[in-house]
Amino acid sequence: MSDKAVFRFVLALSIFVFAVVVILNQKILPRPDVIPGFVSYLPMLNATLNGTCTVLLLASLWFIKRKNIAVHKKINLTAFVLSALFLVSYILAHYFMPDVKFGDINHDGTLDDAERSLVSGVRGVYIFILLTHIILAALVLPMILISFYFGLKNDVIKHRKIVRFSYPIWLYVTITGVVVYLMVKPYYPF
Repeated sequence: MSDKAVFRFVLALSIFVFAVVVILNQKILPRPDVIPGFVSYLPMLNATLNGTCTVLLLASLWFIKRKNIAVHKKINLTAFVLSALFLVSYILAHYFMPDVKFGDINHDGTLDDAERSLVSGVRGVYIFILLTHIILAALVLPMILISFYFGLKNDVIKHRKIVRFSYPIWLYVTITGVVVYLMVKPYYPF
């Protein structure tokens, strides 16, 4: 497969994933009447997968700095698989779960004045972290796929060029995924 064909596939896949996430966040698809029991575990699973990927990405950097390419590749492949599992879990969670709003203490889906005042100082920080996390997660997916493509092809020069940008963004996304979970966890209805 040519580089051009791979780039087209990566672009198409990235657009598809982005579209699915937008559709789920906009609640376009009808929800089932009953939420399966496993759904309550998905936010914690997502945070665990993100946190594990953070550790793996840091270990990957450590091993490549020591020129241990074999371990570096294994760690990155593991992080990639865990990130793919995260994406599936994330999509399931957003399909089944009701909206969770930061500060919604009574879980009614709206923030009244009392709830808003309780979180007023922190809400802006939460929204900033959440928005940067979402935007960068959407942007980094094609970069990760391309960096993996070049890495698996052993095209080290192109791999390094893209990783210079994809690595810190991917690391930020995995860290902020955990932070967002910890910040919004008190407001889950389960």
